[in-house]
Order: sequence, then C-alpha cells, then structure tokens
Amino acid sequence: MPAPRTPKQRPKEAFARDLKNLAKTVSFSETTNQSRLLAPNIRSIAWSPTGICIATALARNIRIWNPEAPDVRQSTEIRNASNVGNVEKLAFCPTYESILASTGQDGSCRLWDVRTPGGVAVSGRGTKLAECKTGDTGLFLTWHPNGHELLVGRKDDTVQLVDTRRMTAPGGEPTWETSVQEKTPEKDMGQFNGMAFSNSGSKLFVTTGEGPIKILDWPSLDTIRTLRGHTSATNTVQHSPTGAYIAVGGNDSIITLWDTEMWYSANSVMSHAGSVRDVSFSFDGNYIVAGSGLDAREGAAGLQITHVDSGEDVITMDTQNPVSWAAWHPFRYWIAYTGDAGGLKIINAGSTYF
Repeated sequence: MPAPRTPKQRPKEAFARDLKNLAKTVSFSETTNQSRLLAPNIRSIAWSPTGICIATALARNIRIWNPEAPDVRQSTEIRNASNVGNVEKLAFCPTYESILASTGQDGSCRLWDVRTPGGVAVSGRGTKLAECKTGDTGLFLTWHPNGHELLVGRKDDTVQLVDTRRMTAPGGEPTWETSVQEKTPEKDMGQFNGMAFSNSGSKLFVTTGEGPIKILDWPSLDTIRTLRGHTSATNTVQHSPTGAYIAVGGNDSIITLWDTEMWYSANSVMSHAGSVRDVSFSFDGNYIVAGSGLDAREGAAGLQITHVDSGEDVITMDTQNPVSWAAWHPFRYWIAYTGDAGGLKIINAGSTYF
C-alpha cells in the first residue's frame, strides 16, 4: 500500500494559526436533515491504513465513507453487522487496506471487505469474509502490526486472540480463515479496559480498572513494567507513530504522556472533555486529540489539540457538543470526530494544504 504524500510539518505556533484561519469542517451525515437531529450514538470510528476511507459504527450497522466525498450516496453501508445489539468497536487491518474487523454485543468478531464496485462494493454492502464466536460482548479490538493477529477484549475481562489467515482457494479466489484462543493476562491484573500493541509488536500496553498501565511482553504476556500516573481507572492507550511516547487516558480527565526510553511521565494534560476514553496521535507524533466515548455528555464542548513534546494546548476547535471519538488521518492533518448533530465530522477533509 503506497502511502499518500504527507504535508509539511509545522511548528505549533504556525499550526495553530493555520487551523484558526484556514480549517474547515466537513459533515458526513446519513441524512440530509442533519441540522434537526440529535447527535447519533456512533460507537466507534476507524481510519483505513492509508486514510482512503473511514468507518463508523452506529447501532447494528457499519458505514464506510470516502473522506473526500461526504455525500451519503457515495458511502457503503454494511447492515446488520451484529446479529444482536450494537457494533461496539471497529479496527482496520494494518496490512490490508480494505479489511475491517468488527465486534459487538452478539459476542462475535467479523472480518469485512469494505471495497465498493469498481475496485471498491458488492452491491454497496461490503462483503463478510470470516466470522468467529468470541463469547461475551466485545468491547475493544487491537490488531498486531503483522496484520494476522487480533485481540478482542470482552465485557467479562476475558481476552481472545483471533488468528486470521489469507488463503488462496483452488479457483484462485482468496479466502480468509480464523481461529480463536483465549489470551487473557493474569487475572490478578483486574479489569482490562483497553489494549494496544507497540509499533514493533513486541509489547502489549494494557489499561486497567485500577489505574496502573501494564506493559507486557508479546506473546508471552510476562509483565515488563507497571506505570502509575492516574488516580482512577485508565481506559485507552496508544503508541505514537515516532515511537517516542505512549499516551494514556483515564477517568480522572488526564492524558499522561510517557517517554518510552526511560519510562517516565513526560507530560500530563488535563482534558476538558471529562473521562478520556479515546486518544489519537497525528501522523508525525507532534499532536494529540482525545474523546470521552459514550461518557461525552459529561464533558465540555470543543476539540482540544495538544502539542506532545511541550504538553501545551495548541488550539481548541469549536464543536457543538463534547467530543465522543476523535482520530487523526494516518498521513494528513485531518481530524475525524463524533458527538455533534448529524454524525461524523472531519476537520480539513479534502484539503491538500493540511
């Protein structure tokens, strides 16, 4: 997958000025009457590896958008992607641009081919490639960088490893096979709220209901170290694209940024969004945004953009409501977020300047 051309990196002062003067927000709504709607309860968003599409989960359905085409007629809808209840989490495979994983309240993990006709839908609905039972409600997904191992975190604090393999059938058509095995770390670690692999795939970062962040060896799951920097539960963790930091968000409304060489807390950022359940680094690792997930109603409106090295707030972009989910484009200064009326919004969508 060739990476798109990336914009020139900008110092934080120039970046803030450009965002203030030039940024535009594009709405991606499933209805043309978006101004009269309450904010839809989007439960997950995910960019594809190169950012040519972005997926959203709403109730039992998944929708795939082209970030440069906000017209709903140019999107792909996967209906009834969960047999029972909501789709809870989406994640694109890091090595196959069109392969999307989903999990939800029906206790299953599914792989979808989200391409649309002409190189990208089969009848505009996407294609299910594989499905496996993982048990209880799936709450989080995280792909290993190798693109064939996928962790599914369940509501009962059990973690399942889904092994996915792309096979070639006798007729030449590729098929996907999956196998499932339990891969739960030691039970005395308590409640597992989120997991993310390091960029190399050799470590697994784990957030917990008790607050400490566990760093585990992969695949042995031996504990390498424990980080303590939050006064309550930690919910989400991400490794920066440069590898220099991990970001951790917690119920205490704080984002901690940890230096990955010496493993000290380099910066702590107070989020005005309330509990932090979602964090995302920009492609260059210089900036970070956060969301409060389904707790977003408790926070304040505005999308806070923070400079990672200094911990300073660069700018807060206006929003109608608190931000629920936020994610930077993999190669551009575009920011997708949810929480406002109409559904998905993308700041700078389609801009070649950003």
